[in-house]
Amino acid sequence: MLLPHQADRHLTQKIEEVCELVDIRVIDHIVIGKGEYFSFAEHGWIS
Repeated sequence: MLLPHQADRHLTQKIEEVCELVDIRVIDHIVIGKGEYFSFAEHGWIS
């Protein structure tokens, strides 16, 4: 199973924080690699 790096998680958190300032909701962050994908939303990692 493909898992995102800590840098991916940190980047997603920062994007969510910045978007919140302008009232934009991040729905998902998808990481794709080696023919697989990881959806932050599917794993409950998006606030």
